Amino acid sequence: MSRLEARPTPSRAMMLASPLIAALAMLATGSLLFLFLGQAPLHAFYVYFIKPLTTEYGIGELLLKATPLILCGVGLAIGFRANVHNIGADGQLTMGAVAAGWVALHFDGVDAGWVLPLMILAGALGGLAWAAVPALLRTRFNTSEILVSLMLVYVAYLFLGYLVHGPLRDPAGFNFPQSKMFGDAALLPLLKEGLRVNAAFPLSLLAVAGAWFFCRHTFAGYRMQVSGMAPAAALYAGFSEPKNVWFAFMVSGALAGVAGVGEVAGPLGQLQPSVSPGYGFAAIIVAYVGRLHPLGVLLASLLMSLLYIGGESAQIELQLPSAITGLFQGLLLFYLLAADLFIHYRFKPRTRETGATTDAAVPLETAHES
Repeated sequence: MSRLEARPTPSRAMMLASPLIAALAMLATGSLLFLFLGQAPLHAFYVYFIKPLTTEYGIGELLLKATPLILCGVGLAIGFRANVHNIGADGQLTMGAVAAGWVALHFDGVDAGWVLPLMILAGALGGLAWAAVPALLRTRFNTSEILVSLMLVYVAYLFLGYLVHGPLRDPAGFNFPQSKMFGDAALLPLLKEGLRVNAAFPLSLLAVAGAWFFCRHTFAGYRMQVSGMAPAAALYAGFSEPKNVWFAFMVSGALAGVAGVGEVAGPLGQLQPSVSPGYGFAAIIVAYVGRLHPLGVLLASLLMSLLYIGGESAQIELQLPSAITGLFQGLLLFYLLAADLFIHYRFKPRTRETGATTDAAVPLETAHES
């Protein structure tokens, strides 16, 4: 028999290499999966991972889908570094989209340059306000921010569904549950004609740069890192846990809200019953694959985006089910967690302790004699 024993000093090199190891293990398992589905692994891998990047349009789609993952992933990573676990980024993205959509519809027909910045501000505030609920309950009543933020995701979904079926439904939309199309002033400009990637992508790069500067060069970033790595030391130093909780939720909620703006003011151009295929949940995987580092989140977002567009390509050309994308995402997270387990722990043989029964019986015999 053996047991897990914590390593004195986990290998930093292995921590940096573990995402690559997890990706290779995901590909190895994927080859077996393709064989089981009756596909030649090499051809399937080409269709899934290479072919989407062979055209300019495919690269544009890669950047388009990476944008909300970057925005959500950077915000979540900042909180995770301080052991503040916001699982509700998809709900905050949805509420940001709702707030931005209300601004676009309220000022429908107004051709002014301030409409789009106002939408971005409204989206950030919408996501921030939704994230404030679990932050308040955590700091005031010590509730689990994981459960509260997760449950609020589905409340946000239902609220969006109510709006597009009712107050914000397009009266000329043949009773379809969707809002009016936004005007040109409420749409993000495209980076290049013929592609769908828009100005939200450079905005996400600014978020990465800002998060890197915050984590590397500010006292608040240092405080949150210490709180995550050594909670007892942070408490002894007088670092405020409620302040960390509020800051983490406000930043991640605001960035998720801006990601929602990028969807409704970008490829969708309107409010629909669903504005996200689960970007907020995929961003959790992105944050951990990126090792909670802003630059790592950027690279992990590109990988996760490739899984999305590769899954669509595989559905069309190989007739594979849409669930293949979620399966690859789950495999990536599973192997990353497995790698982390062996980075921080090792197996140690369990030694048999002889004489334990005899030693335990001595006090009983002594008590009987007395």
